[in-house]
Amino acid sequence: MSLAGPIATAPALPAYDARMLTQDGNQAQIVLDGQVYTLRITRAGKLILTK
Repeated sequence: MSLAGPIATAPALPAYDARMLTQDGNQAQIVLDGQVYTLRITRAGKLILTK
C-alpha cells in the first residue's frame, strides 16, 4: 500500500540579512508592540536578542 500523494509545503518565511539590519555595525534596535529589543552580532558571529 502506497501513501504517495501531494506534499504540503510551508510558505517561505521572510529572511533578513543581519548585517543589513545593523547597517554593517554590530547592533540594531527592533521594536515590537512598543517594546524595544536590541539585536547584537557577537565577535564569534552569533546573534543575541535582548529586551
